[in-house]
Order: sequence, then structure tokens, then C-alpha cells
Amino acid sequence: MRIFGQNIDFCEIMDYTKYNKPEVGRGVAFGVNEAGEPYAREARGCFRLHEEPWLAEYPDNFPTDIFEVRFKNTRRSFYQNVNNLQLQVGDIVAVEASPGHDIGIISLTGDMVARQMRRLGFNPQNGEFKKIYRKARPYDIEKWQEAIALEHETMIRSRQIAADMGLDMKIGDVEYQGDKIKAIFYYIADGRVDFRELIKVFAEQFHIRIEMKQIGARQEAGRIGGIGACGRELCCASWVSSFSSVTTGAARVQDLSLNPLKLAGQCSKLKCCLTYEYDVYADARRSMPRLREPLQAIDGEYFLVKSDILAHTMTFSTSKDSMSNLVTIPVSRVREILSVNRNGEKVESILGEDFEPQVEEPTYRTEEDSITRFDKAKKRKKKKNRHNSDERRETRDESKESKESNANNGSQNAQSVQQGNQGGQQNGQQSGQQGNNRHNRPHKHRHNNHNKPKQE
Repeated sequence: MRIFGQNIDFCEIMDYTKYNKPEVGRGVAFGVNEAGEPYAREARGCFRLHEEPWLAEYPDNFPTDIFEVRFKNTRRSFYQNVNNLQLQVGDIVAVEASPGHDIGIISLTGDMVARQMRRLGFNPQNGEFKKIYRKARPYDIEKWQEAIALEHETMIRSRQIAADMGLDMKIGDVEYQGDKIKAIFYYIADGRVDFRELIKVFAEQFHIRIEMKQIGARQEAGRIGGIGACGRELCCASWVSSFSSVTTGAARVQDLSLNPLKLAGQCSKLKCCLTYEYDVYADARRSMPRLREPLQAIDGEYFLVKSDILAHTMTFSTSKDSMSNLVTIPVSRVREILSVNRNGEKVESILGEDFEPQVEEPTYRTEEDSITRFDKAKKRKKKKNRHNSDERRETRDESKESKESNANNGSQNAQSVQQGNQGGQQNGQQSGQQGNNRHNRPHKHRHNNHNKPKQE
């Protein structure tokens, strides 16, 4: 399977006969080695802010003893290898913490560490880096695994305690330290929250040291992860580590529709990708002329309808209130008309002499590719009830059969009446009195003829 530009074989990465299901928050899977000791192995692609070793094949120009170590979700930091251990990406190490020690995974080595520190603006505390103690031992792995198993239950219980105390906050995640003596509670709140009493309750309930860390909505989305509207993994979960403010001005500069449903991301904030192309649109907009009055031509006035910033074209209409007689001309032609209008003159034609109409080529795009296909409500066709249609079909068949049976009965009755009349004429010749009686009572006589046998 090819993921993020590399061929990855999950069978080589994770053998589920030896390892359990990967722990997504940290990107590691636990198992047992041949000696029966707990063991952990990195699970690539199962953690946040993943990176690709583009410079792995090149030698390090500046050998350094500083390594980047990642922990749960998006938490990372830089540590110094004071014991000169032979470390590489993916190694699980025990690092210095306050208090105790923590367990993390080596994520960057060599020259990339200095580049990452420069990009993030990382400054060590008091000018000193925290230390890498050793590679994780089986005992460290076992205790780390026990701490991870407590995180979900602790998060659910802490939410209940915060709700009972009436605090306006949401605890989004809990991260235990590798030695299981400390936990970090990540929470979201609109304002300042006094959680001094909450820390005391947590310490009594969980018997650990408590650290509260407030995060924003974008940081929470990065810790949880997900798929964006573009179909790719969220930027805040894959590579964005520092967030800048995004305003609706970025959408206006790019001529985007100010629709909150399309501009907001999964964090309910404006999408970070609105700033990716902002500089390009801002530079292109500076070359567009600003029109305060319509263009003056001999055949009338032309009002600006829209501008295509990247194509450097402007569309005008002869009506101020409607989109009628639209004409699209380049920006250079607009500047020529403005210079003529400033002199109090009008141009003969807004198009110009050397104007060639542009023929729009078909794009062969279907309606399914349109991003506005859900804006218009389509009329739903009424589905026929199959059961009712079957009943109506059976009713029609029954009525048809009844009509045919009635027609057959009618023909049979006509034949019997005709035969009865012939028998009555013969009997009338034999007995006049009986013929007179049959003439006075034709229905009864006809009924009796049905029951009498035919006389030859």
C-alpha cells in the first residue's frame, strides 16, 4: 500500500500475532517478545504530526546530540542525549520529567532537529535541555502500558466531577506520564476557570499529581484528528503546529462566498487553509483598478459586475440592477477607457478595435463535480408503493375475470332462452290452451323450460 508517497507494508510494520492493536494517540503497539517480556514497537501512520524522512539518506552535516521526542497526540519536545546512546527514529526512550520520568518515541534526528527548533522558535528552559536517560526497558514498557489503559476511564470520570462542580469547561483529553505518577488534563473553556478545588478533588480521586493545560478549539481538533472537506487529513493533525488568526477578510480578498458552513472547519472556526493563498490574491488585487463610477461609452454606461483577479479580467453590464449584456474585457483595456473618461470623452466601443471574442471550451464536467450541487433543493420523486401497486393489479385482474364470466353467462342465458321459445312453439301447436297460459306468464314458462328436458 502506498501512503504519503511511500510504499508501506503493514505486515512488515505490525505483526498482529505478536503485537496488539496500535495505540493511535502515541503511534505505538505493544506485544511480548520471545522471553515473555513486554515490548513496544512504533506504528507508522498512527500518530499526529507525522513527518517524512526526506534527508534520511544524506549524512548529517552538523552532528548533534539533540533529539526530538514525541508523546501523545501533538505533544513534542527536544531532549539531549547525555549518555551518548545509539538512537534512531522510532526508538522508545525514557526521558527526564518533573517529577519522575516519561516515556516517548524518537521522531527527529540530525540536521532536521535544528531546522525544526528554528521553525518552532523553541527555547530550552534556563538554557538547558532535558535529558534522555536510557532506552525503555521491559519494566518501563509494562508500566507505560498500564498508564495508557487508565486514560480513557480517568477522562470520563473527570468530566463527571467537573460537571458536578458546575465548572464551565470541557475536559477533552488526559495524558498519563510514563511512570504513572502524574497526568496532564487538557481542557477547553471560553474564559478563565478557577479549578483550584477541582485539582484537589482530582488528586484525592486518582492519587496522582495533576497538571491542567488549557487548549483552543484548533488544538483540540489537531489532537482528535479527522478528514477535511478536501478529502485529506486535517492540517492541524498532520503538519501545522502553530496557529495564526484567520479572519473573514481573507475570504473577501479571494472573492469567496461568506457562507459559514463552507468557511468553517471541524473546530467550528475559520479554516486555516484560507490563509495559504491569501498573499497571492492580495498581490494580484493591487494591480486591479478601483472603479467608483461606470465606464462611459457612446452606446451607454457599463457597470462593474465582477472581477477575476487571477485572470486579470473584469466583467461589466449595461444595467446597474441586472446581469444583462455582460461584457468581459482585460484590465489593460479598462485602464485605457478610464484614461479617456478622465478627459471628459467617451470611447466608441468598450470592446476596442482589436478585441477578439473568447469562445468558452467545454469542460466536460458533470454536475457531481460542482461544489454548489447541494445548494439547490431537488424535488424528490414519489416512490411507488409496491404493495399497493400489486393490490391494484390484482383488483384489475379480478374485475377483468368477472366481466368475462358475466359475458359468458349472458351468452349461455341467451341460448337457453332461444331454445325455450322453440320448445314453446311446438307445445303451442299441440295444445292451444297451454300456449295461451305460457303467453300470459312468459317468465315462469321460460323458467320451467329450463328445467324440462328438450322434446324432439
